[in-house]
Amino acid sequence: MMDVNEIRQYLPHRYPFLLVDRVVELNLNDSIVAYKNVTVNEPFFNGHFPDHPVMPGVLIIEAMAQAAGVLGFKTMDKTPEDGSIYYFVGSDNARFKRPVVPGDRLQLEAKIIAEKRGIWKFECKATVDGQLACSATIMCADRKL
Repeated sequence: MMDVNEIRQYLPHRYPFLLVDRVVELNLNDSIVAYKNVTVNEPFFNGHFPDHPVMPGVLIIEAMAQAAGVLGFKTMDKTPEDGSIYYFVGSDNARFKRPVVPGDRLQLEAKIIAEKRGIWKFECKATVDGQLACSATIMCADRKL
């Protein structure tokens, strides 16, 4: 539905911090399903951990927030080019259930819970092969650049 070139129109992130490779489902005002292909070439694996590579939990949360950001931008029909930016401003109830390792396809799901005065709240989860890797409530704020 959205390849990385279109995703780059909605997220200001670039390598090595763009953590959404493709959007496969998008329901405006409701939900998104996207994914990140996790490869051994990711720069964070050099130090986390060299002999047992595991994707850092904070980056899994960031990947979920980026997917939520695409949903928010698309729902508002805005882009960073329009002078708008979507800040990750908080997370609650983060839980990690399984490690994410090279070769995994990390599926990212976000559902809008609420929006009030430019603050959006999303219920998010990240799975690998149908197994829950992480879940969290994520908040983002729409602000002018």
